Amino acid sequence: MNKPLLNTIVNPLLSWYYSSARVLPWRDNPTPYRVWVSEIMLQQTRVDTVLPYFERFVAALPDIASLAQADEQQLLKLWEGLGYYSRVKNMQKAALTVMKLYNGKLPASFEALKELPGIGAYSAGAISSIAFGLRFPAVDGNVLRVISRITASADDITDIPVKKRIEQQVTEILPTEAVGDFNQSLMELGATVCLPNGAPRCDICPLKHLCLGFEHGIAAELPVKTVKAAKRAEAKTVLVMVCGDKLGVTKRKKTGLLAGMWELPNIDGALSMEECITVVKDMGLSVNEIQPLTEAKHIFTHIMWNMMGYLLQVNEARNDSITWVSPKDLKERMALPTAFKAYIRHYYAYLNSNTGR
Repeated sequence: MNKPLLNTIVNPLLSWYYSSARVLPWRDNPTPYRVWVSEIMLQQTRVDTVLPYFERFVAALPDIASLAQADEQQLLKLWEGLGYYSRVKNMQKAALTVMKLYNGKLPASFEALKELPGIGAYSAGAISSIAFGLRFPAVDGNVLRVISRITASADDITDIPVKKRIEQQVTEILPTEAVGDFNQSLMELGATVCLPNGAPRCDICPLKHLCLGFEHGIAAELPVKTVKAAKRAEAKTVLVMVCGDKLGVTKRKKTGLLAGMWELPNIDGALSMEECITVVKDMGLSVNEIQPLTEAKHIFTHIMWNMMGYLLQVNEARNDSITWVSPKDLKERMALPTAFKAYIRHYYAYLNSNTGR
């Protein structure tokens, strides 16, 4: 299990962390709530992307009680652009549970944390160790990569037994004191030095003299990962419908991809201009002018949208599926998925060209 080798990384890694770690707001003030918010935001999202979102989120919702009571649209607006919106929805579900069962305070228990919506083994380990000093590992992709390289392991880190083994290896070397700092030091090394995709910065690594991957010249080839299946491609035609200065939006179903979010109306397939006009007329709207827009792509976990779009000037008619929103509401109140970001720009460009704003 390379236990003697892994035992030797603890002190040099902590020393490096204390002298080189990035200054991050959740580290400066690691309350349980702030650690929780940061860990959920950081799932599948880079630190530099998360920073402004974190500051804005905790300023608007500074504690679990305010998160539990927040309006859904406020939540989604605060999260707008981070993607994976189920994360913030689960956070609110967890906050409601914490208010009910734990008097508004996150429980200082790995098992209790893991029972909350949206908190798995990794997040429970991170929160319990960083916020409460409990001796549990926090093994994410960064840590899997670091340990695989240090031990020169050729095992596939996508295999559950391999992940479990690495979790056990990390558990066995966790220090009694500063366990949260050690977990963060492993993650920090993976995020800033032991980089993915064959690009480790071995020249500045504090563990270079201990790393078998570096010694054998194979660090860049590790870790071994099963190639993911190709994402399913879907064609979409996006409608940027403008009536006066207002934008037409619709709401998605309460289940499935982007559940319950506002979106630009869109149709499966790549529609011609004539087909698009027909669809809009079927909605009960008359088209004054239509122009094609640039193509765009958006990648979800398992799906890739290949999008084309049209900007349509329409006369408003009664249609219960379309909601017309002002530029102010769109900026301040309504959250639209990042997938439509490229087309929202066309709406603002249209406003600027027609109103001089």
